[in-house]
Amino acid sequence: MQNEITRPGALLSSDGRLEQVGWSRQPILDCNLEAARFLLVRPLQRFRIKRWDYYAVFTPRSFFSATIADLGYAGNLFVYMMDLETGELHEEGLVIPFGKGIQLPRNSMEGDSHFENDTVKLHFSASAGMRTISVAWPDFHGGRGIQADVSLTCPPGYESMTIVIPIGNKRFYYNRKINSMPAEGTIKYGSRSETLTPQTCSGSLDWGRGAWEYQTDWNWASSSGFLSDGRKIGLNLGCGFGDLTRAGENALILDNHIHKLGEVKFDYSPADYMKPWKFSDSDGRLDLSFTPFKERLARTNLGIIFSEVHQMFGRYNGKAVADDGETIEIKDLIGFAEEQHARW
Repeated sequence: MQNEITRPGALLSSDGRLEQVGWSRQPILDCNLEAARFLLVRPLQRFRIKRWDYYAVFTPRSFFSATIADLGYAGNLFVYMMDLETGELHEEGLVIPFGKGIQLPRNSMEGDSHFENDTVKLHFSASAGMRTISVAWPDFHGGRGIQADVSLTCPPGYESMTIVIPIGNKRFYYNRKINSMPAEGTIKYGSRSETLTPQTCSGSLDWGRGAWEYQTDWNWASSSGFLSDGRKIGLNLGCGFGDLTRAGENALILDNHIHKLGEVKFDYSPADYMKPWKFSDSDGRLDLSFTPFKERLARTNLGIIFSEVHQMFGRYNGKAVADDGETIEIKDLIGFAEEQHARW
C-alpha cells in the first residue's frame, strides 16, 4: 500500500513517534527533530541524527555535485565533477569533527546551508521559486580549482518525491527529492568554464533528515533530463532502507509532476557493477535498462564511520507508463544508479 500524505502537521509527536507515514507531492510536514525520542539519554541523540543537502547538476558536457552533511558526530562536505565526454572524474572531501561550522535549515522549502573555512566555501540557498548553489574551492584538484554559481528554478507548484518512513521502533527518515529543476549559471573547473542554460541543463536535490540505524545499506537511482519532445523528465528509484510497506520513493517525474510507482526491483551484479542494470516495477509500468560507462567509487573509513558507494553513471533506455496511461519512451537518458554500505 502506498499512503499519500495530504494533511500538514508536525513530523514527530511529543513522544517522538511519526505522526504520519507515507509519501507526498510536497514537503508539508515540519521537521521537528527536537521531538525525537529514540535514545534513553536524550542529549546523546544529536550525535545520531543525520542531516544532508545533496545537489546534482546535469549538463550536456558535465555532471557536478556538491554536498553539505551533518552526521551528528562528524560533518561531511564533498564536491565532485565529471566530464561526460572523457570520463575524467575528480572528487574532494572534508570531514569536520562534530560538524562544527555547518549550518543546515530546519525544512527544505527555504533557508541557507553553509560551511566556510580557509580553503573552501559552500553555500546553498532556498527561497520561493529559486535555489542557488555556490561553491568556491581554489585548491580543488591540486590547485586546478573549482567555482560554481548555479541557480535552479523551483516554483512552489513543482512536485517532489517526499517520503516519511519508520526505521525500527522510534527511528525514522524524512526525505525529499526534487528532480529536473532548470539550471543556469556557470561552473569553472581549472581553465574550463561552462555556461549553463535552462534549455539544456537540469538540477536535482536530495534532502534528508532522520535517525538511522548504525549499519545501513541501500540502492538509489536518479536522473534529470529531457525527452525528445522537450519535456522535462526525472527518475527517482530507491530501495533497501527502512520500512517501505506504506511508502516508497519510486517515481517518474514529467514536467515536474509526480507519477508514483510501486515497488521497483534493482537487478544488477555486485560482482561487476559495469554490467547492465535492469529496473522493473510491481505493476508493469517500468521497464528500463541502465548501461554504465563510469564508476565513482567513494570510500571513507574512519573507524566508527565507514561508507562505501559504488555510484555508476550511465544511460537509461526503455519505457515508463504515466498515470494517464501514456507510454514514455526513454532513450539514452544520462543518470546514475548506486549501491551504498554505511556504518554511521
